Amino acid sequence: MKVTKAQAQANRAHIVETSSALFRERGYDGVGVADLMGAAGFTHGGFYKHFKSKADLMEESAACGIAKTVELAKGVDLQEFVDIYLSRRHRDEKGSGCTMAALGGDAARQPEEIKKVYAAGFEDLLAALTTQCEAKGSQVDRADIIDTFAHVLGALVLSRACPDDSPLADEVLSVCRERILGKQAS
Repeated sequence: MKVTKAQAQANRAHIVETSSALFRERGYDGVGVADLMGAAGFTHGGFYKHFKSKADLMEESAACGIAKTVELAKGVDLQEFVDIYLSRRHRDEKGSGCTMAALGGDAARQPEEIKKVYAAGFEDLLAALTTQCEAKGSQVDRADIIDTFAHVLGALVLSRACPDDSPLADEVLSVCRERILGKQAS
């Protein structure tokens, strides 16, 4: 049965979405092509009809996941962003959470093309947060936003590194959220 061009595009988008979540949950090396395709409801053999390599899929899935964090940033001010980012829900939902927190360490060991996706996504995030701050009349410069994002990202990574039921996991989120928001208020 012949697949239409529109269906092929929809299938590809579904594979990218599914892979984005699986990569965030398991890491780039923690999931193979067969697993990715199976989770998307396709056979392993169909992978190469859509992508040249796993690295190509990694690039697209990273861009897809990062775009979701950027969209979140477009709808909230910096304080709301920090509250959402450093929530227990975000911490626990790795597959739907921030790609940069879930895979930043993995991305550092990947080819330049993947690093470029992360850098472009980070620039988009900075632009979105800057726009939101300006729209709310906040006097926050680029350095402040970089500092805030590095702080929330690091806090989320540290919290996720603790056992799920660890009081320390919650303490990291709470202390960092309070410190970040305290700096913004002053």
